[in-house]
Parts: sequence; C-alpha cells; structure tokens
Amino acid sequence: MKILLANDDGYTAAGLHVLARVMAGFGNVTVVAPKYHQSAMGAAVSLGMKQLAYKELPSEGPGRWAYLDATPCSCVKFALTYLFENRDPDLVVSGVNHGSNASMGANYSATLGAAEEGALNGIKSIGVSISDHRPDADFSAVEAMLPGIVRLLLDNWPDRFGIFYNINFPPIPLSSIKGVKVTRQGRGHWIREFEPWDEERLHSLGLGDSFLWQKQVGDLEEGETAYFMKGVFVDDDTEPETADHVLNDEGWVTITPLQAELTDYQEYRRLDEILRRSR
Repeated sequence: MKILLANDDGYTAAGLHVLARVMAGFGNVTVVAPKYHQSAMGAAVSLGMKQLAYKELPSEGPGRWAYLDATPCSCVKFALTYLFENRDPDLVVSGVNHGSNASMGANYSATLGAAEEGALNGIKSIGVSISDHRPDADFSAVEAMLPGIVRLLLDNWPDRFGIFYNINFPPIPLSSIKGVKVTRQGRGHWIREFEPWDEERLHSLGLGDSFLWQKQVGDLEEGETAYFMKGVFVDDDTEPETADHVLNDEGWVTITPLQAELTDYQEYRRLDEILRRSR
C-alpha cells in the first residue's frame, strides 16, 4: 500500500512523527508536510507567484519525508503531482493534529483540508486529531488504537465519491478511553474571538507553548492595533448523544464521516420542486 501523509502543524510536529510510525505498519509512507505551522487554513491553496520552497528530509522518520512551504492542501497537491506521477497513493492520512477538529472546528481545519484534497482526487482519506495543543501531547492512545480504526475503515470503505473520515482522540490516557463511536459533526460557534495582543495573556491561556503560538507581532505601522484570536465556544447542539465534540469530552474516540461534495440534496430536491411548480 502506498500512503501519503500530511499535516498542518508542520513537519517537525510530534503528531506527524507518531502518524508516520503507525502508518508504516500498513505500507510505504511518503510525507509531504508544511514547512511552518498552518492551522485553520481549511482547504486553502498556495496560489499566486510566491515561490514555494521544497526540501527532501532523508533523516526525519520512517518513509520518504519532505516539506513544502505551502498550505496542507497544497502539500497534497504537490505530492500527487511530483511524487506519485504514475499512480496515486492508496491512502491519504493527515495529522495527527495537535488540537481538536470536532464540531464546527472541522469547517476551518487544514488537517481536514488536506484529507479532503485526497477525497476530491478519488483517494481514500482520513484526518486524525487529538484534543491537546501541547507539543509533547500524550499520543499513547493514538498509537494503540489508530491501527485498528484504520483497518476497520479500509475493510469497509464505501464505493462512493468524496467520503473521508474525521477521527478525534480525547486528551486522556489509553486506560481512561471508553471506546470508539461513530458520530456526526456537532454544532456550535465561537464568540468574542478577538482580544488585544498580550503575550502574558497568551501564556496564561496555555497558548505560549502550543502549536497555536505564532511569532511575536512585529513593528506596527502608524494607526495599527494588534489582536489575537481565541474565542469562547458556544455549544448549539440539540442532540449531544451523537455529537462528536460532546462524546470526545466524555472520553470517546470519535469517527465522523464527512463529504467533500457540498451539494445539499434535500434542498436540491425541495428547490427543484418549487421551480417545477412555478413554471
């Protein structure tokens, strides 16, 4: 099996190295990851005339490794163009992301953007995350449980375009995990998402040592004011027993099937019927 790995935390992230070790048990691993941290880029691609630096990393880990100074989605596109020219990989796996991609966080996730790019190309694709932003997060549950989850998905993959899977691990030891559940994407939104830039505040929130930390703001131009994004999550879900973020918080590993095609077929049929009646 030929396997392409990507992530959004950058090629040095511990989660990516854990993923490479796990997936090496399934076949030949090729890693193309961003040079720098790229969280919340969604399915953004690196358009324009900017130079995109690529570098092979022969001593980085199991398999073939490289970085591309581009978005996670672009990393997948690059790999499909240059590293799998004669045959697409059998599987694309993105992660392991440092931080949850459950609920509406999935809509912004560059981890899932990379997986979605694989699905758009007709390749089996999976995104994997753990709800822990620390660079030294405990991945023991991922290492123990992910192989079985991947085997289950591969053995039962539907013959349908655009399916990809969002796997989220809770930030707890293996012994405390209740099990695995298939879930739907939970509902929620963020409020009060911007705060004035304050390094002490960032560190007090635990962000100073996380993959969400970005370089210190540079010199501001006259009239500019610096902010950072944090926000408060508002849970809008009315069926918590099936929501991924709720079950994650309760200690379950969640598998949420997602669809790269964005058509809302219920609304398609409803609106089509309205137009037919109006003729």
